[in-house]
Amino acid sequence: QVQLVESGGGLVQAGGSLRLSCAASGRTFSSYGMGWFRQAPGKEREFVAAISWSGASTYSTDSVKGRFTISRDNAKNTVYLQVNSLKPEDTAVYYCAAGRRVVSGRGAYEYDYWGQGTQVTVSS
Repeated sequence: QVQLVESGGGLVQAGGSLRLSCAASGRTFSSYGMGWFRQAPGKEREFVAAISWSGASTYSTDSVKGRFTISRDNAKNTVYLQVNSLKPEDTAVYYCAAGRRVVSGRGAYEYDYWGQGTQVTVSS
């Protein structure tokens, strides 16, 4: 069982930055692939970025490439999402997720555990 708690969201002006964190409980964090998803009002949850258990491989959706960076610190049981050059269309609740059998990382079905989310609001 893994519990995930996100933090770091907030209200920021367009062009600003935030660092989202996701703290995981449990001693097997390093064996899980991790991902970030987001859901804007009235829209479906969408993939943002993923990272392999070791951190050696990362993936992100095209709309955030060059602006968002996913990373992890297995010693701290934490995964991060650095979000830069924010745009109003990045406004959403951001969720982290953990999965033992993550392949592409892009599908929500690949993840077993989800956090409660952290709100990111970007004003224009």
